[in-house]
Amino acid sequence: MADQITIRNARPSDFEAVVALDLVGAAEEKPAYWRGVFDRYVVAERDDRTFLVAEREGEAVGFIIGEVRAWEFGSPPCGWVFALSVSPRTRELGVGQLMFDEICRRLKKAGVTTVRTMVDRENKLTLSFFRSQGLRTGRYIELEKPL
Repeated sequence: MADQITIRNARPSDFEAVVALDLVGAAEEKPAYWRGVFDRYVVAERDDRTFLVAEREGEAVGFIIGEVRAWEFGSPPCGWVFALSVSPRTRELGVGQLMFDEICRRLKKAGVTTVRTMVDRENKLTLSFFRSQGLRTGRYIELEKPL
């Protein structure tokens, strides 16, 4: 099945499909968020930002977004994956794996040697996926305080 999946750069015409694939958060807030993401990662093409779409039979079935971030909290530049979604209809077909492999290839080409992400500990599906890709707890600990 993975041979039927194409991984490509996101295009402005993918906007509606990405919004539909994003299953997290309040729907009325998300289109404005995604418009900003598209402006920064699709319209303004840069080598240190990657927005990929997985396509199957002409339909967007997943997306992944990442970038190179430099020197946050004393860390050398590294790749960050901050968004990932796969259509429930195409899960377990290797879509996430293909997208993750491609974004890692591009981040490595951009000069980084580490990739990071953050996952809500209650999101078992995403946590399991990233662990299956070899990601483990890193040296930094997220801290937060309700305001």
